[in-house]
Amino acid sequence: MLDFHNHLMPGVDDGAATLEESRVGLAAFRAERVVDVITTPHLRASMIDHPHELDPFLAAMEEAWSALKGLATEEFPEMSVERGMEVMLDIPAPDLSDRRVRLAGTSFVLIEFPFMSIPPHSVPALRNVVERGWVPVVAHPERYRNMAANHDLVEHWREAGARIQVNSGSLIGQYGTAARTIAWELLRRGCVDYMSSDYHSRGKLLVTDAAAALEKRGGSSQLHALMTENPERLLRNEMPIPVEPLDDEAVPVWKKLLPWSGD
Repeated sequence: MLDFHNHLMPGVDDGAATLEESRVGLAAFRAERVVDVITTPHLRASMIDHPHELDPFLAAMEEAWSALKGLATEEFPEMSVERGMEVMLDIPAPDLSDRRVRLAGTSFVLIEFPFMSIPPHSVPALRNVVERGWVPVVAHPERYRNMAANHDLVEHWREAGARIQVNSGSLIGQYGTAARTIAWELLRRGCVDYMSSDYHSRGKLLVTDAAAALEKRGGSSQLHALMTENPERLLRNEMPIPVEPLDDEAVPVWKKLLPWSGD
């Protein structure tokens, strides 16, 4: 499996604070059979237009990346570790030409909206990214406070050329009932392209638990596409295959009601 949304670089954002926490994060991924990782520290898109702010940030990022890469090479040689960034789209048309911003230097870029809220003009903003030659991957739409009343927006994002990544922990209630309900609904509608952890190198990594919840709902083929095939295609700079809508009508009701089985 490949995870391309996590925060393992030490001391650069709200993820791993130290190299020891980075070590804990890598060990957690290895224990759950995630052998390919693209780590994605936070970046505000508006910072790109302000070199006096961007330059020292990137210098710190390079130091953290060097430390993480060295750790991975020495202690986790069986794992592949690449980098990108989780870009907060706080301006409508950022310059994303620096390959360090994009996922493993591909055309794909992980995007989030500010303040955990969908802004009024999200579709044109994503279309701007596409028109500049990049593929925006919208991170954790299920977590946005105003997503419950805006499910159809996800389809508009996809029509504009964006792809969708749901957090694995959302399937089992890590971010609350609303996020869990929305995540399962997006899976039922076939609107999800990838599933990643958003792991911050603290607490329990929930990849295996989320995978079990999806399989319990009859989503084995969806699980393979979301966590293996499509992430691997991303790493090869290829668009994801369509993920079939989740049809869990045939799953017995008692299984749906088991703890961590969904909404």
